[in-house]
Amino acid sequence: MTAEGFLARWPTAAQKAELLYGVLVFVGDFDERDLETARRTYPGRRPVLNADGGLEVHPAGVGDPAPLVSRTAGASEPEGGFTP
Repeated sequence: MTAEGFLARWPTAAQKAELLYGVLVFVGDFDERDLETARRTYPGRRPVLNADGGLEVHPAGVGDPAPLVSRTAGASEPEGGFTP
């Protein structure tokens, strides 16, 4: 496998994936390239990089979502708490 082939696969950096509060959370070492790939992979969703280098894919909505994992608080609940 070539370096280009390896980098073309996604999510190669994912160590694990979880669903938290309706948000897909990929744990790993992601960057802006992965963010662009997530935008194409999940149309209508709102992907964002978090403070731990992970990738979060939030449900559809307006504006940029706040990452569940922030620099100051660590893992936290979405603003307003959890409502099923």
